[in-house]
Amino acid sequence: MIAIIIFVLILSLLIIVHEFGHFIAARKNGVRVEQFSLGFGPQILKKKKGDTEYSLSLIPLGGYVKMAGDSQAEYKGLPDEYLSKPCGRRFQIIFFGPLLNYILGFLFFWLILFIGYPSLTSKVGGLMDGYGAKDAGLQVGDSIVAVDGNKVNFWEELQRQIRERKIKSSVDLDVLRDAKVLKFKVLIKEKVVDSQLGEKRALGIIGISPFDEVVEVRHGFFESALLGARKTINLTVMTYKGLWMLASGKMSMRDSMTGPLGIFFITSNAAKLGLIAVLHLIAVLSVSLAIFNLLPLPILDGGHLFLLGLEKLRKKALGIKAEEVINNIGFTLIISLALFVTYNDIVRLYGDKISKLVSK
Repeated sequence: MIAIIIFVLILSLLIIVHEFGHFIAARKNGVRVEQFSLGFGPQILKKKKGDTEYSLSLIPLGGYVKMAGDSQAEYKGLPDEYLSKPCGRRFQIIFFGPLLNYILGFLFFWLILFIGYPSLTSKVGGLMDGYGAKDAGLQVGDSIVAVDGNKVNFWEELQRQIRERKIKSSVDLDVLRDAKVLKFKVLIKEKVVDSQLGEKRALGIIGISPFDEVVEVRHGFFESALLGARKTINLTVMTYKGLWMLASGKMSMRDSMTGPLGIFFITSNAAKLGLIAVLHLIAVLSVSLAIFNLLPLPILDGGHLFLLGLEKLRKKALGIKAEEVINNIGFTLIISLALFVTYNDIVRLYGDKISKLVSK
């Protein structure tokens, strides 16, 4: 039940922020907003304030902002209607939704880095046979404090330092053992692993695993902002790279996409790990939602931006019939994608259990 509540709250937060972006940009550009709705289905609550009706519906899996004159079928030519505004102003209204999601992701990364997050120390917890660390004489319980003179405190820093070195080269380690600093020259060997995008990568390793020792890491206010921006940019680059691999057939859609069921499963695991894990999940989902919404697909914000660009080039909007066809195609694509990822989530998460039930 707690996982369900957290899942609904996260989803609602992302939707409210996204739709508020459209709402505030519409109001700023003089467009009348008729409805601001969270959820779909039967309305639970509604209240009208000014020209806008605010409502909460039963199914919290979406939301929308209804603007006056936002389709050619409803457009009356009034100055406060969406289609009365020039392309530049309509671009702002559409783009502001994903932009606020993107900013929210960055802010949560910033917050995590500032309030503190758990990190493994650089203490050695295990040694692998046939690799440089064991051959050089390192022991379980040693703390690696420097790599080639560069100070390290955490496992992530240690990994980055080792992986940046050339394979089949050696690295000088300063190791703290029994209150004494010892020096070791350790050979780096190659190991092929799968990256987060499923690519095969050759990494340099010395054959150690981390000790089960965790400390809380905090950064200064401005340093957290800089690191948060870096994490946001890295996530953006990795996401677009993944989308490119998906489009080019280098990565399977089945293995790389998840839907509400998969997100609920991830949320459940994050909730067990604590507040920081939940905040990190919100940051990742918010940035991902912004990127997904900007894809040039019908119905999505990116599709509307594409049509705006087309309108700018043609000097006129598409006809009502063409708009209907594009919206129907987009709706079909989104529903098909939702059904596919839901089926994929069921197979991935519960496939073994279903197979056992069928076999019985």
